[in-house]
Amino acid sequence: MRAANGAMMAVALVLALVACSPKEPKLLNIRSETNGPDEFSILPPKPLQQPEDLVSLPEPTPGGFSRTDPTPTEDAIIALGGRPQGGNGIPGRDGALVAQATRFGTAGEIRQTLAAEDLEFRRKNDGRLLERIFAKNVYYRAYQRQSLDQDAELARWRRAGAGNPSATPLEALE
Repeated sequence: MRAANGAMMAVALVLALVACSPKEPKLLNIRSETNGPDEFSILPPKPLQQPEDLVSLPEPTPGGFSRTDPTPTEDAIIALGGRPQGGNGIPGRDGALVAQATRFGTAGEIRQTLAAEDLEFRRKNDGRLLERIFAKNVYYRAYQRQSLDQDAELARWRRAGAGNPSATPLEALE
């Protein structure tokens, strides 16, 4: 009987220590903890291209940048219509949009503010003790109040007379 009480006390102590550990809360546990390969870390090089003029090629720099090196961030910026390097200016066609979006001013520290608020939210919604111990996802429950009810929103827009070509027509639902 005494051994069983001691074992229960040891388990309770371990659970209490796990619950009080000061780690950053993860509401959605999608990371693999294994040392297996990460298929997203492999980037193929860009294809080789013959320049129009061989004299215009830059001097080779051993260990430096190559024209075939992958640049996923810059490629994504270009694909989305942006300018990757030094293009901090706003294109003329976007001036009205930026003016409307910044009409009440901008907060210079917005990223730091949002990061602190998000960390506080995740700490408050980190899940129950056994959910944390067994790394159960609590993401959807934590953000449930902030999620959109898509069916109710579609019905609201339909009542307002707005069409949605990707939604199932009402006639097909009846």
